[in-house]
Amino acid sequence: MQGQEQNHTLLVEVAFLPVAEEEAPSEEEVAEVVSADEYIYNDKKYNIEIVRKNNKNTYLRVRDNKIIVSTNYFTTKKQIIKLIEDNTTFINKALDKSIKKKEDDHFKLFGKSYDIIYGPFNTEINNNKIYTKDEKAYNKYFTKYIRNIYSERLDYWYNIFEENIPYPNLKIRKMTSRWGVCNIKNHNVTLNLELSKYDISALDYVIVHELSHFIHHNHSKDFWLLVGKYYPNYKDIRKMLRN
Repeated sequence: MQGQEQNHTLLVEVAFLPVAEEEAPSEEEVAEVVSADEYIYNDKKYNIEIVRKNNKNTYLRVRDNKIIVSTNYFTTKKQIIKLIEDNTTFINKALDKSIKKKEDDHFKLFGKSYDIIYGPFNTEINNNKIYTKDEKAYNKYFTKYIRNIYSERLDYWYNIFEENIPYPNLKIRKMTSRWGVCNIKNHNVTLNLELSKYDISALDYVIVHELSHFIHHNHSKDFWLLVGKYYPNYKDIRKMLRN
């Protein structure tokens, strides 16, 4: 209704930027909203793009060195200016981060790229976006999520194996020189956390590779024949991981 004051929820979308307490900008980092179309930070001008849709909420995003406000048709420019002024800390940090490392705008999960949106959400994946409250909630959710995927794929391949092998204990950690490790004595299979960034086929290949080591303890011809029995295109995955 015209003239009726609207209630807005501000959602700040910033890649890998956790919600932080408000803090006053330093003398070297002065930000100013000149108008609803222009934002000045450290003597540099940034465009403010206002996108009006049938939104219930108002969203503030920083992308490609541009501030994007997505809102409904009732939000006034005065309200938009206030929203930006109230969130200069988020905007300034996002601008700094986009300048230093633009590749952090996206997160890779099993071969797909996602934007991360911080706001009053329970952590979830929806289409190509990850919604989460803060970085702590994000890490907690995806530690469990990734482990569940790894466990499911390990169960799948273990049940397919016709050879008599022990059910392995699954360990997940970051490794710099190996994608997987098989400890035959302790029945442990350790998988590299970085596999979660690649297509699921990479994880499947490494699992087959490590399970095959319970039969052949080296990389002999028989070992590769066994790997090829269950994963015929393993050479393509090996080439992809090497690159």
